[in-house]
Amino acid sequence: MAGVAVGRAVPAGVGQGRRWPAIARRLVVLVGGLFVFALGIVLTVRSGLGLGPWDVLHQGLAHRLGVSFGLASIGVGLVILLMAWALGARPGVGTVANFILVGSFIDLIGWLGFVPAVGDRPWLLRLAVDALGVAVVGIGSALYIKAAFGAGPRDGLMLTLSRRVGGRVAVVRAAIELTVLAIGFLLGGTAGLGTLVFALGIGPAVSLAFRVFRVREAGGREAGRRSQV
Repeated sequence: MAGVAVGRAVPAGVGQGRRWPAIARRLVVLVGGLFVFALGIVLTVRSGLGLGPWDVLHQGLAHRLGVSFGLASIGVGLVILLMAWALGARPGVGTVANFILVGSFIDLIGWLGFVPAVGDRPWLLRLAVDALGVAVVGIGSALYIKAAFGAGPRDGLMLTLSRRVGGRVAVVRAAIELTVLAIGFLLGGTAGLGTLVFALGIGPAVSLAFRVFRVREAGGREAGRRSQV
């Protein structure tokens, strides 16, 4: 019978109704991942051995401006978002959530006080706490990337600049991180053994977390590109 449609009609709104539980689950993963990320940062701070390049900058600004570490992190994230936006990047939900929630969670964890400072303890314990912090940052990174709501502002700036200047991402990233490390150190941020541990350990930590949580690296990069910053 020509012209007769085969199959059942799908009621309006059914597809959308099925999407919301999936989106809600992704939001939970996003927020949870950003909390875990913040917890890892607090662990590296409490070790007293030195911080990753961006956190050296955050700590230096917090010291100079008399604000909390988390608030300094939020402020830097906002400036980076605006810079990347001016360069043509488009912020997404994950972009904004990244810098607001990570900074807020850092201050919340500090206020709750359940991560003790070990700066006056034996250096092996401090090194263990610092390494644990890097591993936890890796887990948090994998989770928020798995949520696929877009890259954070720092990664967005890195990718946008690499496209603008036509350089390799690794080179642009190194240049950015060395610059912010130098500025943060001059402002009074803590750089040291922990900075080296972070630089050498964050890549393997994220890669291992990707495998544990079954996050495809290509998918993660595509998720970042979908809503750059």
